[in-house]
Amino acid sequence: MTFQSKKAKKLVETVDRLKLYGVDEAIAIAKGNATSKFDETIEVALALGVDPRHADQMVRGVVTLPKGTGKTVRVGVFARGPKADEAREAGADIVGAEDLLEIVQGGKIDFDRCIATPDMMGLVGRLGKVLGPKGMMPNPKLGTVTMNVGEAVKAAKGGQIEYRVEKAGIIHSGIGKASFTAVDLRANFDALLDAVVKAKPTGAKGKYLQKVAVSSTMGPGIKVDVAEITG
Repeated sequence: MTFQSKKAKKLVETVDRLKLYGVDEAIAIAKGNATSKFDETIEVALALGVDPRHADQMVRGVVTLPKGTGKTVRVGVFARGPKADEAREAGADIVGAEDLLEIVQGGKIDFDRCIATPDMMGLVGRLGKVLGPKGMMPNPKLGTVTMNVGEAVKAAKGGQIEYRVEKAGIIHSGIGKASFTAVDLRANFDALLDAVVKAKPTGAKGKYLQKVAVSSTMGPGIKVDVAEITG
């Protein structure tokens, strides 16, 4: 048995698989299980009663985590002229037009979030096959296609994250780092949950929020009592 498997087994033993934990207890256990040499992310999995293959059951949006993400977010902006200057002043990491298009087409993506002014979407549209699969295509509904590029850059840098339901009806999202206080992680958890609940699509039938689990990057999932949250 390897050292890693011994460690993993020990972490699993900290969690009662049959128990539904309160949010605060689940966060505390997840923090305690973050024993790696790097600052692990505390992650949340939300199982929803939706089938995202149907357009009226897609759940997607943005939310600002009040205590930040703990990660440095690199922002790329497609803009020209004064709007390009505005993006740079707001802290964008890379700004451009045709020149940035060529860089991305060449396979080099030096950003985590992509923002564009509306007039640039004809250009950015050519990058659909590159940015689309990575979930980075600018979208008006997510506030990433906008004339207010300065505000969008600041939001992306200041803790705004995107969430999107996956094929199995699950949303995975980080809510901060293990080094965060439990209070800050709970604030971020509540913000994410509130946003997802408010984003309930019209096509959702039956129980919407079905299961919730919290974990650290390398730790086991800790099931949360949904009744405590929704009740």
